[in-house]
Amino acid sequence: MAIAALFMTGTALSVPATAAERRSPATPAATRDVHPLLQGWRFHFGNVQADASRADFDDSGWDQVALPHSWNRIGGYRTQRGPDSNNRQGHGWYRLAYKAPAVAAGLRQYLDFAAVSKIADVWVNGSHVGTHKGAFGRFRIDVTSVWRPGQVNTVVVRADNSKVEAGSATAEVIPLSGDFFVHGGIYRDVALLQLPAASIDPLDHGGPGVYARATEITADRALVEVRTRLRNLGSSAQPLRLVTRVTDAAGKTVAREEQPVQLAPGASEAIGRVTLPKPHLWNGRRDPYLYTVTAELTDTGRVIDRVDQPLGLRTFRFDADKGFFLNGQHVKLHGVSRHQDALGSGWALTPAQHAQDMALIEELGANTVRQAHYQHADQWTELADKAGMVVWAELPYVTTPSLTSDKGSDALWANAEEQLREQIRQNYNHPSIMMWSVGNEVDSAKGFGQKGAPPKPLALLQRLNAVAHQEDPDRPTTMADCCEGVGMIQTAGEKVVGTTDLVGYNRYFGWYYPKPLEMAAQLGAALDKLHADHPALPLSISEYGGGGAVTQHSDDVRSGFVNFVGRPHPEEYAAWLHEQTWPVIAARNQVFASWVWAMFDFASDFRDEGDSVDLNDKGLVTADRKVRKDPFWYYQAAWGETPALHLAGKHYVQRAYPVMDVKAYANAPSATLTFNGRKLGDTLCVNFVCEWKGVALKPGANKAVVTSRTGARTLRDTATWTGPAANAGIRIDAGNLGGRELAGHRFGSDTFVTGGTPVILNLVGFGGRSLGPLRKVETATPELFEYWREGEAFSYRIPAPAGTWTVTLHLFEPRPGGTANQALTVTANGATAIEGLNIGQAAGGPLREVIRSFPVKVGTDGLMLDFKSTGGKASLGAIEITR
Repeated sequence: MAIAALFMTGTALSVPATAAERRSPATPAATRDVHPLLQGWRFHFGNVQADASRADFDDSGWDQVALPHSWNRIGGYRTQRGPDSNNRQGHGWYRLAYKAPAVAAGLRQYLDFAAVSKIADVWVNGSHVGTHKGAFGRFRIDVTSVWRPGQVNTVVVRADNSKVEAGSATAEVIPLSGDFFVHGGIYRDVALLQLPAASIDPLDHGGPGVYARATEITADRALVEVRTRLRNLGSSAQPLRLVTRVTDAAGKTVAREEQPVQLAPGASEAIGRVTLPKPHLWNGRRDPYLYTVTAELTDTGRVIDRVDQPLGLRTFRFDADKGFFLNGQHVKLHGVSRHQDALGSGWALTPAQHAQDMALIEELGANTVRQAHYQHADQWTELADKAGMVVWAELPYVTTPSLTSDKGSDALWANAEEQLREQIRQNYNHPSIMMWSVGNEVDSAKGFGQKGAPPKPLALLQRLNAVAHQEDPDRPTTMADCCEGVGMIQTAGEKVVGTTDLVGYNRYFGWYYPKPLEMAAQLGAALDKLHADHPALPLSISEYGGGGAVTQHSDDVRSGFVNFVGRPHPEEYAAWLHEQTWPVIAARNQVFASWVWAMFDFASDFRDEGDSVDLNDKGLVTADRKVRKDPFWYYQAAWGETPALHLAGKHYVQRAYPVMDVKAYANAPSATLTFNGRKLGDTLCVNFVCEWKGVALKPGANKAVVTSRTGARTLRDTATWTGPAANAGIRIDAGNLGGRELAGHRFGSDTFVTGGTPVILNLVGFGGRSLGPLRKVETATPELFEYWREGEAFSYRIPAPAGTWTVTLHLFEPRPGGTANQALTVTANGATAIEGLNIGQAAGGPLREVIRSFPVKVGTDGLMLDFKSTGGKASLGAIEITR
């Protein structure tokens, strides 16, 4: 099945330009009278004793703030919340005393809010003028009846991001749940908009009032239908004229239409059908060409209102077998999801921060962005238009429609529908947007700890799908599914996949699912089955990935326990996950797109994992935008069209072991490594990964230089790693995927091992919810037993330097009842060191440490430790090899 769209974005026009207009750029007409209201605000969080909405309320003791502003500051790279953390939810009050400009008689006054989270109540000069429910959409309020031109006006806003719970006002406003924090505040711009009584409609769900669609696009022409919504708040009809003008990227007028409009009181619509000759197509990253459409309403030759919108002309289609096609050409869509917060700023992002985010995504080599999980700022989508990104735009129908087991209340349904209409109308003219998502993991409520029977999300999903098609018949709908075929989350059993025209699957093979080391095979099998189960449904991977902490590291990503909701989250494992996953996606054209979860670490106040608190650490870049993680460089090599080369592991400077695997990412066929001045040779770069195994480190600094050649261009990258001192010994934290400092010593991750199974002592769920009784081992260093390795037979081949060493084993019995007949034998280089040890009996009971030490003489072949246990499994917490 193929889903096609013939679409442009922006405003449209009509007749070809006259000769005079073709000779010179259009003379700009007067734009709308807009006054930014960004400075001079007073702010207070929480309840106030007096009525803070009154014009004469004394706010002199409140904080002085500028917009955009949020009171929340969530997340940090530490293991506990710091004094600067602020995840308070509730009412935030804003007050502004504004000396308004004088205006001509008859002008209307509107307050324009780009977004207020999550519910906004607005007062002007003591009068309540409006309420808006929804954290992400633009809204405008006509305040003419209470506004005082030329005088000081008091504007008061109460923003409410109260915790969603039964009976709260926010419980009827989507989203009700989700793995992201809903920041509170006036976190986007506010302006005063002054318009004549007859104008292009400012109250059309916050939209521009001008909407265009292409009904035909060929090399010779584009036929464009333009709808302009108008509003007359006067008492009588007005004879006006509507001028629609299209200018090209150089500002030259290429088409113009003028039509009379007899504008009766109330709302109306004018439709024009115009022809644009020899259209220059918007062609994604290769050529994101934009026209500008200008709609002008004139009165006896004088422009009384004007709206400019972007215009991009393109065709696209989705094929269930072959993928995505833009302007007739197949394009493999590969990109990232992005949340709108940044460390230290919350949701109150500046234009420079939006631009920085887009620049990083372009640097990565992505060609598509998923706007998770809500409407993003206008400027962000404008940047996507200009960058040529294909955008998945999303409604915040996330996790559940209800806090109970039902399908959601009438009030919540009405709110979801209104937020969807706002999003589509406000973003209709952006050529980058090619699909409307009407839900994300809407049947995952039980996975987030919701009590009772699972809610029923399907009916609301179906309604929103119908509304999206009603608002925009050209773009397909999509949704992100969490649960089909996974079986890990209890749902109501409703089949949500197939509701929308397209589907995205959020699939975390290698992370949340069993047998993570089999991720590639699991993902491939799942994709093939999903395609077979829905052969006519174009599918994508809307989320995949894993946590990565740039201060936590692993020497062997295949050996330790993958603690997806906890610590550690080694950067090396995250990189390996992506190295395994991307080739599986790339090999399947039926996957029309994939989006890494996520581009940046982002705020989530029930996360306490990796090297951070209140952050989801699956980003390719840290939340402060300072560090590109190794998976970032992998994708730059895999996706970029220019030569790329990067040495991985640069953040793991102080190495735990005297050997390491050196890895580079390159889109060249091979690479060459020189280590400490000695050439170690060429290696093939398979799926953009070039590796040199078992490279010996000398104590102190070790300099690596890698080079690759593509055509006539040679690339070079360097790294320096510090090897451990020769007599420092080797310490292995058995079962642990990452290494760490404990009791003044460096313990490396579980490495050099064959056999056995890594185990965790206390596994928790999302939000730190315990999945069983918490256990603690009686020991001076309980951290060594957070993970362990167990089995009836396993071995360590350790590259210990030649000499005489002492081996110390940290053992324990994890089972409450013990194992009466268990007996452990350990051999060191073939000689018996421990024989017949019943660990539980030696410890005097379960969850108590047993330490056993023995001397060993090591030759040039290193140390081989063999563990064999009869009558039950042996459990090893750590190995120390010291002088």
